[in-house]
Amino acid sequence: MATRKKATAKTKAKRKKVSAKASTRKKTSTARKNRTITKKPAKKMARRQASLKKARPIRKAAVTPKPLSQRAKPETTRSISSRPAQSTSAEQRIGVVTHFYSHLSVATARLDAGCKLRLGDVIQVRGHTTDFSQKVESLEVNHAPTTEVGPDDHFALKVVEHTREHDVVFKVSS
Repeated sequence: MATRKKATAKTKAKRKKVSAKASTRKKTSTARKNRTITKKPAKKMARRQASLKKARPIRKAAVTPKPLSQRAKPETTRSISSRPAQSTSAEQRIGVVTHFYSHLSVATARLDAGCKLRLGDVIQVRGHTTDFSQKVESLEVNHAPTTEVGPDDHFALKVVEHTREHDVVFKVSS
């Protein structure tokens, strides 16, 4: 099978067509057609330059500082609502979220040593932007449904809100 040559990077210049009468008289070779290329500025750039010429600086109003007596005093303590909720004595840390599957609303987590989790338990998930509690309605270990997970198990559970990696899972005792 015959192979074709690869196209070269440079393209050949166009050649002028020479009439049959002219070629028989003096020259038999064809002449190259040379064309100069001029680059025009882009329309967007021309518009932008025109708008910059028309723009004038905006005059800003002078701002006078308030006297110290009228200034708001900074709070030394943070409000409770801005802080993430701390665990109370009624809660026990049982694990950490390792992954969240948003299309399934399923979180995978790793249970801490010495902890157990069963169907029907109430858990609370807390993190940087996460804070919700729910009842455990489905548990899976290795894609198989189960009723209880033990220490150091990796498990999956259906969650009602979005969770993130490193969110902490607490068991709420009632």
